[in-house]
Amino acid sequence: MQPTAKPRNPNFSSGPCSKRPGYDVSALQLNTLGRSHRSTPGKKALGLACSETARLLGLPEGYRVGVVPGSDTGAVEMALWSLLGQRGVDVLAWESFGSGWATDVVKQLKLTDARVLKADYGEIVDLAQVDFARDVVFTWNGTTSGVKVPNGDWIPASRSGLTICDATSAVFAMDIPWDKLDVATFSWQKVLGGEGAHGMLILGPRAAARLESYSPPWPLPKVFRLTSGGKISEGIFRGETINTPSMLCVADYLDALQWLEGIGGVPAAIARSQANLAVIADFVASHDWISFLARDPATRSNTSVCLTLDLDAERVKKMVKLLEGEAVAYDIGSYRDAPPGIRIWCGATVETSDVEALMPWLAWAYGQAAA
Repeated sequence: MQPTAKPRNPNFSSGPCSKRPGYDVSALQLNTLGRSHRSTPGKKALGLACSETARLLGLPEGYRVGVVPGSDTGAVEMALWSLLGQRGVDVLAWESFGSGWATDVVKQLKLTDARVLKADYGEIVDLAQVDFARDVVFTWNGTTSGVKVPNGDWIPASRSGLTICDATSAVFAMDIPWDKLDVATFSWQKVLGGEGAHGMLILGPRAAARLESYSPPWPLPKVFRLTSGGKISEGIFRGETINTPSMLCVADYLDALQWLEGIGGVPAAIARSQANLAVIADFVASHDWISFLARDPATRSNTSVCLTLDLDAERVKKMVKLLEGEAVAYDIGSYRDAPPGIRIWCGATVETSDVEALMPWLAWAYGQAAA
């Protein structure tokens, strides 16, 4: 039978992700709107976006945080184009975004000493094969496959190369050992449900040293330049952005950070996300027509939860349309490059009660699509 109770918030998209519970745009601090981002209040707000991120994440001493153009993609590419080329590089790919970084390294930067370690959707590469005498580029959580690295134990504390991590759907939702990452990137529209267009670049001391001791042989566009006169442009990490940001988006991000602190910080956000995953895991365990794309529980994402069904692609699309038509779940079809299935965002801004309300609807829509 068709369920009656619906999720109060049907936004389960994996990006832009659901706004925080109780979100109200009228509550934002909007004194920076219509002001220059280089005005005193503009620079203060941007500076807070950097410093509050560092504080709430508990970043080690000497780590810098900057707001950069182009969302997470811009932040990753800024790191790749600015830092790579001094030594060989291993690029790890088990879904579309990791594959995209491999394309950048091999086809755009044309690095000759590049290894691409690749795994199919649902799997992860053999992390024991990674060579940390080289630079290493990887995603912490594969947003389009629902496969994450199990932990940071595979990354040695003493390494010669840099670790460059796309962490956009993991930051604020997974336990990340920051000292194992020399570069990390994310975007506001993921785990905290912020707005798009802006990226966050986290640089550790080893990456900073590389920037000041190595100049890549290719020209760098202005939006990628992190140094001036051979020294790091420190203003970037105090909120002096390379290009003009949206101050409305900045206010929205600061609101999300305030909410994060109010619920108990990163540990509470991780717990909320894991509780959401647990609801789906219980549902999958009791229904034989649905499975996790990530086969190994140790590498199963607790944010971008990817599921496969015993339906063909057209019936999966029908199921997704039924759920959207009933205003039960929006934007949960799998990523265009991924195997047919559904993807449910389970980050901290999603209420567990909404995930619980969605489960009977999945069973109903499956029955309708399979008939």
